[in-house]
Amino acid sequence: MTDLTTLRPGLESPPSRAFSVGPDDAADLITPIRGLMVTTGGDVSVMTTGGDTATLPSLQSGVQYAVLATRILATGTTATGIVGLA
Repeated sequence: MTDLTTLRPGLESPPSRAFSVGPDDAADLITPIRGLMVTTGGDVSVMTTGGDTATLPSLQSGVQYAVLATRILATGTTATGIVGLA
């Protein structure tokens, strides 16, 4: 059996953290995320780890979306119940 404490997570690994995200145009997330989910579908505007801003359109609830982001923007975000995956 593998000792999970010795494994190093990579981008191909599943997320090890999940937390609620309140969209905010001025504040970064508590930790950068590599994915997100929403409970009520809609658009999600993000600032990527590369510094770009983009709107992810028409996200569906219960689906994991891969994105490396430091901020979820309030402007342009219509989805609710956002969960950051890190």
